[in-house]
Formats: sequence, C-alpha cells, structure tokens
Amino acid sequence: MKTPQLLNYARGQWTPGDTATLTELPSAVDGSTVALTGSGGLDFGAMAAFARDVGGPALRRLTFHERARMLKALGLAVLARKEELYELNYATGCTRKDGWIDIEGGAGTLLSFSSKGRRELPDAHVLLDGQLEPLSKSGLFVGQHIFTSLQGVAVHINAFNFPVWGMLEKLAPTILAGVPAIVKPASATAWLCEAAFRVMIEADILPLGAVQLIVGGVGDLFDHLSGQDVVSFTGSAATALKLRTHPAIQRNSVKFIAEQDSLNASILGPDAAPGTPEFDLFVQEVVTEMTVKAGQKCTAIRRAMAPAAHIDAVEAAIRDRLAVTRVGDPRAEDTRMGALVSRAQRDSVREAVSAITAQGARVVAGDLHASVGPDGGAFLSPILLRADDPWSCDAVHDVEPFGPVATVMPYRDLNDAVALANRGRGSLVLSLFTHSPEAARDFVLGAGSHHGRMLVIDRTNAKDSTGHGSPLPVLVHGGPGRAGGGEEMGGIRGVAHYMQRTAIQSSPAMIAAITDQYIPGGPKHVIDAHPFRKRMSELHIGDTLKTASRTVTVEDIEHFAHFTGDTFYAHMDEEAAKASPIFEGRVAHGYLILSFAAGLFVDPAPGPVLANTGLENLRFLTPLYPGDSMRVELTVRSKSLKSEDTGVVRWAVEIFNQKEELVATYDLLTENVP
Repeated sequence: MKTPQLLNYARGQWTPGDTATLTELPSAVDGSTVALTGSGGLDFGAMAAFARDVGGPALRRLTFHERARMLKALGLAVLARKEELYELNYATGCTRKDGWIDIEGGAGTLLSFSSKGRRELPDAHVLLDGQLEPLSKSGLFVGQHIFTSLQGVAVHINAFNFPVWGMLEKLAPTILAGVPAIVKPASATAWLCEAAFRVMIEADILPLGAVQLIVGGVGDLFDHLSGQDVVSFTGSAATALKLRTHPAIQRNSVKFIAEQDSLNASILGPDAAPGTPEFDLFVQEVVTEMTVKAGQKCTAIRRAMAPAAHIDAVEAAIRDRLAVTRVGDPRAEDTRMGALVSRAQRDSVREAVSAITAQGARVVAGDLHASVGPDGGAFLSPILLRADDPWSCDAVHDVEPFGPVATVMPYRDLNDAVALANRGRGSLVLSLFTHSPEAARDFVLGAGSHHGRMLVIDRTNAKDSTGHGSPLPVLVHGGPGRAGGGEEMGGIRGVAHYMQRTAIQSSPAMIAAITDQYIPGGPKHVIDAHPFRKRMSELHIGDTLKTASRTVTVEDIEHFAHFTGDTFYAHMDEEAAKASPIFEGRVAHGYLILSFAAGLFVDPAPGPVLANTGLENLRFLTPLYPGDSMRVELTVRSKSLKSEDTGVVRWAVEIFNQKEELVATYDLLTENVP
C-alpha cells in the first residue's frame, strides 16, 4: 500500500509539499511509516496575505454571535466524524481514553467557546472593556475602553501531544475574535491534525481564508509578520526562545503567546497522613498524571512533594499502583498506558532521567531499558524517581522528562514546600491535597505568583474535580516564567488576546454609535409599545420605555420595613438619619426603590419576556426621601442569543427623582424569546 502524503491547505486549496523534501512519520506502536509530510514549495508570504486580505475581512463582517454559531457547527462536525479520528489516534501511541481527551475534548472546547460567545458577548463587532469613564462635569465627554479585532493573522504552532485539542483550543478564541489563523502542527502527529482540519474544511462552515494549514516547516513565514499578527506557540523553551528572538518578531512587536516547559508540582498537605482521603487522592493523581498520554502532557505532575515523615509511604503507594499498570498496544482493552510518540522521544526521556539521577536522585520504580510493548514501538515503563535532598538536586527542578516520569521528594514544613514548588521557576499548574483551609490559604498566598492554575483537592470536592492535568476552556491555561508567561483560553479572556484594546474619548452618543451598544448618556429611541411585548429580534439598541412617576411616602417606607424586617435606623428614625453625614432625614430603602421601579416598568401579561435572570452593576446615587417621586427609563443596552429558543436582553435601568437627578442605575437581564 502506498504511504499517504499529508497535504497543506493554502489559499483555499489542498496543496502537496515538494516530494524532494518529504519526511516520513513513524507509528509510535511499531515504527512503520504512517504518512509523508512536508511544506516545500509553499509561498508563505502569499498565505499570510491571503489570511489578511480574504479571511480577515470575511470574519470581521460577522458579529460575535455569528462567529460563535460557526464554532458550534465546527464542534458538532468533529464529533460526527470522531470515529475516523480515533482510528488514526492509535498510531500516535495513545489509547482510546487518551484520544478522548484530544478529540472530544477539542470539540468540547469549540462548543464551550460558542456558548460563552453567545451568552457573554454582544451581537455586535466591538467588545466593551470596563465601565464608562466620566471625563467632564457635563457628561458630554467620556472615555470607554473597547476591544476590536486585530487585522492580521494568527500563526498557531502546536505540540505533538494533542494534535486535535491543541489546534482547536487555539482556533476557538481566535475565530471568535474575528482573526484568521494559519495552523502549524508538530510533524510527529501531523496526520491526526490534518484529518481533523479536513473535517472542518469539508463541513464548509468557515469563510474562505479563515484557516490555513502547514504540515511541514514554516519556511520564511515569520519574515512576513507584522504588528497586527499574533504567534501562539506550544512547545519547548528552547524553540520558544528561538521564535521570540526572530528579527521580525522583535522589529514589528508581534504579539507572542508561549506555553512551554513546565515542571508542575503536586503537594501532599501537612495534614494528609497515610489513611486520610487526601493521601489516597494524591497517590492516585500522581499515578494518573504519569500514565495518561504516557506522561506526555504539558500539565503532567513532574514533582510530587510530601511531608518528610510520609515520603516512604508515598513512594510505596505510588510504586504499588504503577506495578499493575499495563503498558502495551493502545488498541488492547487491558492496556492502561500506550507508547511515547516516537523512539526519539523515548531516548529524550531516558536522557532527562539520567541527568536527574546524576545529581543524586534514584529510580525507585520502573526500568528505563525494560522491553515492553510491541517490537519497534516507543514504549517505556513508568519511572518513579526519588530525591531525598531536593535542594541539592537542581536537575529535578530544571530538567523535564516529557514522558511517564515523576520524582517524589520530601519537604520539611509548609514554607519549605512553597519554596520547592516555586523553585520550578513558573508552571502551568500546581495541585495541593489538603483538608486544612489554613494550609490552603497560606500555600496559595506563597505560591500563587508562580503558577498559572492551582487546584486544592480534598475529600469534599475530589469526586467533582476535573483533575490536575485538565485545562478547561473557561479557565486560563498558561503560566509565568519557565512556563512561557503566556495565557490561552480562560473564556472571553482568551478572545481578547486576539483583539486590540483602545481607549475611545468622545461623547456618549458617538461611543454608542461606534460600539453599536447603548452607552449611558447616549441617544435613546422612546417607543410607545411596551418593549416586553416585543420579541428580542424586534428590539433595537437604544429602544427606551419612559414610565409614569410614583410618589414614595412615609407609609410606604414603614410598611416595607416591617414587611421585610429591614428596620435600619436610616429608614425609621428621623433624628438619627439627620445626624448621619450623608442623609438629610429618613430615606427609602434601596430595595424598595428597586421594587417600585419594577412595578413601574414590568408588563404583567405573558409574552416574549420569559424571566428576570439577574441584576448587575447596581449603584445608588441620590437618596430618595419621603414625598419624593421616582420614574424609570428602561433602555435596551445589548442582546445575546443564548440558544435557538431563548436569548438574553441586557437593559439599562435608570431611576430619576422629580428633580431629574439619578437615584439609581443598574443593568437588568431578562431571558427572552428570540
């Protein structure tokens, strides 16, 4: 059978690389050639230009919601053809369970960002950042920070360990931000990435130029990057340094996001003695992180720390669990750990272990050179190391064996554990197993600055925990220092990485026009029909209902006080209220004002408004005294489509007294029929 050649996807066409420059990609299971790959002959400058000139404008014409719906369709397309991807997954050395993290986890990331985009972003092109900033007494000159899409291309350089998830977790926020991408997978598993990419192209969801694929080297692509472009890299610190210092990156201030080497730590708390649930959970997590994906995860536990009094028990418990871990063909049902991605990677892990043992650590479980798994494959038994003096073994904190390897080490007290964890010089993730809130607080305060994500696991949350090594779409993935200093995902935070923050100074009316969202002080369109009688699609930004007025009496205040039990002196005692430095006498309750406001603007009949789902940004600005009147202006601020059946309208609620002074303001969220 002829070995298949992987294809690049450049300028809307599937394009083979020059045959003279092709590379053979071996199976991790038996060493046979899975595919040929290469990108020789591609015009990388033309690809970058195609992304900017064709893909970028097409994406920017779409709103956040339209882009979010595309992400959902892409995720469903991947799931519909997941069995094809699982079949290709085995040759990477991964079991089906490992592949689930990569394939269905990648699709799930697309779906998560789609949901976040539709729920948290406006159906518009501009994202507001923070509140309006008053810049003048009149209110006619204000400031507003906004995010707009970068007008360049995102270059995604991914690692071999997650060829599908690694691609999709970068693509999701990029596409949602309205920026086209060029994807460059690691060659070692490029066949799986190319197959998943092909699924998306054949689904015919994205506009032309939104995505392109390079299955070989990137040639002179970096020479064509500008200040509007972004490079998002996952891989080794050495490669990251080489790319960061590329002349074009430096000269043009190209945004560079890096997720690189990370010697992640897991700590057994001082209270977690043998026999406690936390002890067992810690041991289980270390073994899991050593064996899932054969330890080839940027988030895997490399350093396992325990109180000196318990280090022998920890070693024994981990060793016993590893002894029954079956290593072998990832297709076999009884296999618990597959192969490393290649024999070259296995050699790299062996070299790293040798460097650590050369400084005093020793192997206490596993055999570096044992023959395991099918012949020709890149199999390695899990290796547990022990460093009894971790402060004299620098290599354990500096050298990352990217495979099924972890080192156990003792700590003296909590301060020593914090210092050891931070000695890794920055990591993607740290986990702490403790049932002591005090220990958790002290540890996070001491180590939070050095770690991008921290899990505190105990008997109460372990069952629900997603685990030490699982990055989540809604949480930041990245870390300081050695881990690269970058961030990915994190919900809408990840979208902002592909946008430019700009401070706009102008009138509220002008800023409302720029952002296509109502801004306090901006133009309102007073409507006669009650807005609660309109479907969301029939409402327009700035549509405003002005209510009648209602006078608030002493009797109202006292009835509310006795009915609710809120008899605070400022509402019930005239003399005490006058003695306050902020009141002239008795005042209406803030929540009475909110309740009366709802009574003024709510239409009680069934209709397109289904429910009140929240209230945000509440401010009480002017006291309301007995005898004062109040009225409400209810304005459509923004709209978000939650699902095919429901949407969310954000209303600006402004409450005025008889002097036209603002009494209170807040945002009201309602669930509506689209």
